[in-house]
Amino acid sequence: MEKFVIEGGHPLSGTITPAGNKNAALPALAASLLTEEEVLVRNVPRIRDVEAMLELLADLGVRVEWRDDSSVCLCAAEVTSTDVDAALAEPIRASFLVAGPLLARFGRAKMPPPGGDVIGRRRLDPHLDAFRALGAHVQAGRDYELTAEHGLKACDFFMDEPSVMATENALMAAALTPGSTVIHNAASEPHVQDLARLLLQMGARVEGIGSNVMLVHGSETLGGADHRLAPDYIEVASFIALAAVTGGELRIKDAVRDHLRMTTLIFARLGCEIGWDGDDVIVPPGQQLVVQNDHGDAISKIEDGPWPAFPADLTSIALAMATQADGLVLIFEKMFENRLFFVDKLVSMGARVLLCDPHRAVVAGRSRLHGERVDSPDIRAGMAMLIAALCAEGRSEIGNIRQIDRGYERIDERLQSLGAHIERVATDVPA
Repeated sequence: MEKFVIEGGHPLSGTITPAGNKNAALPALAASLLTEEEVLVRNVPRIRDVEAMLELLADLGVRVEWRDDSSVCLCAAEVTSTDVDAALAEPIRASFLVAGPLLARFGRAKMPPPGGDVIGRRRLDPHLDAFRALGAHVQAGRDYELTAEHGLKACDFFMDEPSVMATENALMAAALTPGSTVIHNAASEPHVQDLARLLLQMGARVEGIGSNVMLVHGSETLGGADHRLAPDYIEVASFIALAAVTGGELRIKDAVRDHLRMTTLIFARLGCEIGWDGDDVIVPPGQQLVVQNDHGDAISKIEDGPWPAFPADLTSIALAMATQADGLVLIFEKMFENRLFFVDKLVSMGARVLLCDPHRAVVAGRSRLHGERVDSPDIRAGMAMLIAALCAEGRSEIGNIRQIDRGYERIDERLQSLGAHIERVATDVPA
């Protein structure tokens, strides 16, 4: 086991390049199951979730080969099983993304329940409803037995919620189903768009990319591809927050402006201003964060929602940032009922946060934080605690950092390059 030992109070300054989008990498890797040809995916982050997905794919018979530090080549010409191993599925929620490709190409998939972050109930119903709409038989028990003996059929269906992964599963299944499938109320996050562009390269025709109505003209066979993932806009936002709360000057290379429009609006509500130099984000030094009240001096509110609303993955980061902004703000996490259950750890560091219920927290800043010993319950809460520790006075320890490693590539080394006093330390006891 390992932990981070952090000495806070040092500005983070310099230049950093974001890794590829974690949430785009996982469906792109799963999409390799749709074809016998090689699929080369570039700008892949070297994180625990990616390694877990690659291990799962290799167990199914996919040949996996890293070509360089961030490019992985996959070939599913000799798939040996359509039964996903429960132990390999348990570490990541995205294990369920292989269901659509297996079902479309081989007519069956046996899926154990997926794992991943415990941030609240995350329904599988939209996935199963999409498979049923495409003509599959779904038998749900301890595992999920999916079969389509005579192949899937193109259809027109409406999703009961814009689930990101269910949309991705439906896209992949429809891409290998001849005919035209219409997906209504689809998710439209940047990583969904990224997957759709990969499927275009592989030979499917996808219309409506970026909208909530997508039309997929499927094919009997799909080919290989050479696809580069977009930068991770969640990581970009995390670095903006880190620089803002520590008072540093930071250049974040090669960001996508369209992926950050709502994030910059919300961060500005906390007093954080950024600039642009071409495709680079510039965080000015010495920012004095002050919450911008709503009109009439009403208390400001930050709430998440499906794209293009403020991303749920940034709620924890925004909350940590709000502890360093003068004023009062309501954080309203609408999507996951357990996401805010890490705030007690920030309170132990001196943050003034009132948890109203599982979905709402009131943050009163600016809090003078002090070092503390805390554990990371999930990826984004782990980053929130890193933000708090790096601007706190004194020494902090963060345990269970394998959660942070699931979503952020070599985060300690990269933060050290920006001037952070952070060290990864082995521990003999569970951390």
